[in-house]
Amino acid sequence: MASIPLPTTARPLRIGTRASPLALAQAHMAAAALAKAHALAPEALEIVAMTATGDKIQDRALAEVGGKALWTRELDAALDAGAIDIAVHSLKDVETIRDARFALGAMLERADPRDRLVVRGGVTATTIADLPHGARLGTSSPRRAAQVRRLRPDLVTMLLRGNVQTRLARLEGGEVDATLLAAAGLDRLGMHDIGQAQAIDLLLPAASQGAIGIECRADDAATSALLKAIDHAPTHRAVAAERALLATLGGDCRSPVAAYAHWLDDGALRLDAEIFSDDGAEHVAGHALVTGRGDAEALAHRLLDEAPGSVRRLFAV
Repeated sequence: MASIPLPTTARPLRIGTRASPLALAQAHMAAAALAKAHALAPEALEIVAMTATGDKIQDRALAEVGGKALWTRELDAALDAGAIDIAVHSLKDVETIRDARFALGAMLERADPRDRLVVRGGVTATTIADLPHGARLGTSSPRRAAQVRRLRPDLVTMLLRGNVQTRLARLEGGEVDATLLAAAGLDRLGMHDIGQAQAIDLLLPAASQGAIGIECRADDAATSALLKAIDHAPTHRAVAAERALLATLGGDCRSPVAAYAHWLDDGALRLDAEIFSDDGAEHVAGHALVTGRGDAEALAHRLLDEAPGSVRRLFAV
């Protein structure tokens, strides 16, 4: 490790992040991992927070205003300009196809990938099946909306955007009766007792859910070497499989798709995936054992081949 140029107090490693409470918590997790791996003093690391365009627009679906790039645009510009050295992302919010100027240098160990059902006061439910007939469920995720509609066609899905705290406040304000939030995000905010985790075989997660990705400039070999020391290889391989499937599907923020790669007891990596129609009435599911990118790509092609038109039209094939 001595051959790797470490940051100094005169020039700290600048860690870029969105300014939301969850994003800041994740940036501090990345900083702690780097400090531990390289025995860095606190002053050798600097958190640089910025407000993403996606955080400013909360009254429209992401697909209507620019897609996932709204979460990364400001960080990308700062990274490219050299204003920050690395950028920390919730990987499920990052475009599948990234600019070649940036490299995904590390992923931290994945947290709980499940969704949690959170209900407002006066509503009692631990699973989607328990919600009252006609209940309003708020979400901005096409995947969650399609899954809920498939399980409970009587429920009304409504747009609910904003950071975790904003969505919880709107829930308690009575705008909706329930919502689904990522368990990993709630745990990282210390909200371990909020909501009820839903079984993965009931609500298959979004690709990359629970994973934190750390990018640097592709030509920055020194920073890339620093990040390599904190990369969790099993998470990286699993999430790479999920993202390869997404890339082959041509899925974007409008596409109801779920994908989850997980390690079996025998050491094999299994990738489960589902694609849906908007209303969840039609869907195709499948799985594959993944030894390389080609296995994830083959699963994507198989799903598309089996999908009815109402599903296939939502993917760029």
